[in-house]
Amino acid sequence: MSRATRRPPAPGVEWEFEKVSFSREYPRSVVTKLLVERAEHGGWELDRVRIGPDGTRRVILRRKIIRQARPSFYYV
Repeated sequence: MSRATRRPPAPGVEWEFEKVSFSREYPRSVVTKLLVERAEHGGWELDRVRIGPDGTRRVILRRKIIRQARPSFYYV
């Protein structure tokens, strides 16, 4: 089985990252619902999930930073 390679972002694309941790007491279904809520209302997408030996889920979310281009001239 081959390992998936991560493509570098396109030129000019910037990302904002957020780290979230969930203790092992939260069932998988609850964690899924919380992450879906963030995705729908905050524009976040899943970047990485790590489950530690103690059962803690460490999640990294990302979303694009959209910068508005400045016009080179202004209308009067």
